[in-house]
Amino acid sequence: MNWISNVVRPKIRNFLNRRESPENLWIKCPETGQLVFYKDVEANQFVIPVSNYHMRMSATARLKSLFDGETWIDIGVPEVAIDPLKFRDQKRYADRLKDARTKTGMTDAIKLGFGKLEDLPVVIGVQDFDFMGGSLGMAAGEAVVKGLETAVEKGTPFIMFAASGGARMQEGILSLMQLPRTTVAVERLRERQKPYIVVLTNPTTGGVTASYAMLGDVHIAEPSALIGFAGPRVIEQTIREKLPSGFQRAEYLKEHGMVDMVVHRHDLRGVLASICRVLTKAVPGTAAKREMPVLAAPAPAPA
Repeated sequence: MNWISNVVRPKIRNFLNRRESPENLWIKCPETGQLVFYKDVEANQFVIPVSNYHMRMSATARLKSLFDGETWIDIGVPEVAIDPLKFRDQKRYADRLKDARTKTGMTDAIKLGFGKLEDLPVVIGVQDFDFMGGSLGMAAGEAVVKGLETAVEKGTPFIMFAASGGARMQEGILSLMQLPRTTVAVERLRERQKPYIVVLTNPTTGGVTASYAMLGDVHIAEPSALIGFAGPRVIEQTIREKLPSGFQRAEYLKEHGMVDMVVHRHDLRGVLASICRVLTKAVPGTAAKREMPVLAAPAPAPA
């Protein structure tokens, strides 16, 4: 008879039998089923070494991989009402927000940073799919608008990394209103003749695709990223036809003119820097001599 498993109380038994290694020590490639050591994937910018499958990347990890010296200034986003519709399905919306914030360490789905990309001042926004599927609500809409306004104010390019399942249903029409708001903000940046570059990551769908994700001067996609408004399964059910192989994937969209280029994650930093230099007419090597504009600290929240 095993004394630990048969005699000791359950709570003590669980303590004695608990795992010493973290649960995410290994990652399984969704494409090939290959098991890869987590630290190796992390060091490889979350790209599976053999299959080159691009895993999802957190907003903070993305900003670290782009800014010079992995340093930047966080841009504060105006606060919005929490759960304005008092929405509840299987769970209260306020509780879902709390869980998402605990899981990701973010206030909402988009994180903004201001710093240098190969010595060129830029504003970068990153949508994190781990925060409620990167859904677009009032807070995310405010973040996009704030990022674009900061780029207008400082006279820098704005780079947006999109990853979303669409509008946030728990905010109803207030979520859908972010589509025209972000579109107007993009037009303001365009009036200042500053570059707006969009990087489409896996997946980018729904209302985000119907607004700021498809309004860039240049559209870049990561390999095999799913990009579209409605998903392929919904389209097949609607038209009752089999879709072409690779439909709505980055490579298919590039062949059909919806995406300008498909770029491997390891090459993104250099490609983005080159595009920014071309569109801002910055001569290589001179950007380092210019001081980066100072970003004012966000105003304190009202008491």
